[in-house]
Amino acid sequence: MIDPRSTTPHLEAYYSKRAREYEQVYEKPERQRELAWLRERVPRLYRGRTVLEVACGTGYWTQHIAPVAHRVYAGDINEAVLEIARDKAIAPGKATFFKADAITLEGVPPGCNAAFAGFWWSHVKKSGVRQFVANLAARLEPGSVVGILDNTFAHASSTPIARTDAEGNTYQIRKLASGEPFEVLKNFPTPAELTEAVRPVAREANLESLTYYWLLVFTLR
Repeated sequence: MIDPRSTTPHLEAYYSKRAREYEQVYEKPERQRELAWLRERVPRLYRGRTVLEVACGTGYWTQHIAPVAHRVYAGDINEAVLEIARDKAIAPGKATFFKADAITLEGVPPGCNAAFAGFWWSHVKKSGVRQFVANLAARLEPGSVVGILDNTFAHASSTPIARTDAEGNTYQIRKLASGEPFEVLKNFPTPAELTEAVRPVAREANLESLTYYWLLVFTLR
């Protein structure tokens, strides 16, 4: 069994094993109002644009973005989730799914003028966030619109924080349906941390904070 105290090296293994369970997170009753709003809000950012989706997972957000976008290039490191994503009811030619590392973004096609990352930022260590932002900006056209969606910590709804490391990264213990435990890096950045992280590349930025989620939208220089 994978050591539940292991984190980044086993994040891929965790999401591979969780692939068929992943979208259950969108079924929490208390989050339905905000999710409905986000399913309307997020696609509006990408109308007519060529979108790079980082860490697309099972394609939950791809299926909402693709109908209004020109095209979505959706990458993930995990073949297990990509298999599920490719089965989504998305019109032919509107989305391309491919294997790619979310940090290096090697293999990402050129010509994208927008990007979306849903629930990935929280899995990046604090020391790696600036590099992730720089790599993302380097793969996009100038003036691109970027949307980052992730979780706000909500005591009554979020998995408790199990520990905090010396750098300030926080971790949760998550269990699969099988009962197998994993320690997963899950950060909850402050508005100041988000603003500071995108300052080197952003012309303008706007943070929309909800009870269970936050959406950071910024435009590249």
